[in-house]
Amino acid sequence: MPVEFDPLKLENQICFPLYACSKEIVKKYKPFLDELDLTYTQYITMMVMWEHKKLRVKEVGEHLYLDSSTLTPLLKRLEEKGYVSRQRSGDDERELFVTITEQGETLREKALSVPSKISSCVDLSPDKAKALYSTLYELLRELTAK
Repeated sequence: MPVEFDPLKLENQICFPLYACSKEIVKKYKPFLDELDLTYTQYITMMVMWEHKKLRVKEVGEHLYLDSSTLTPLLKRLEEKGYVSRQRSGDDERELFVTITEQGETLREKALSVPSKISSCVDLSPDKAKALYSTLYELLRELTAK
């Protein structure tokens, strides 16, 4: 390939290893999340709910970098499973709140082993993991600041 086309080489794209790693990490989560009957996106949504208990749908989306068209069916499915409830604000019908249920809180105990199971699948030193985490969040902040 001529040098002028180097920018189009897959190996020169920062997005590709990010995409591939994300896909592979999610694949590692699958067997552990199957035991909980959760998808990866449902799992990270529950992580937000375990931490915050009650949020506006918009706030859930802000935490997860997801838009409402992705969140609506996701939250509906979690509600069907009994893990969250959704209710309209009494003050503003357009505002929808999501609240974790008792069953959702119980799921938290079952999910407690997932992070350690994942770290046993990924052979990365704590220092490298911390550096990667910092770099990725720095990139995420940069990408979303514009």
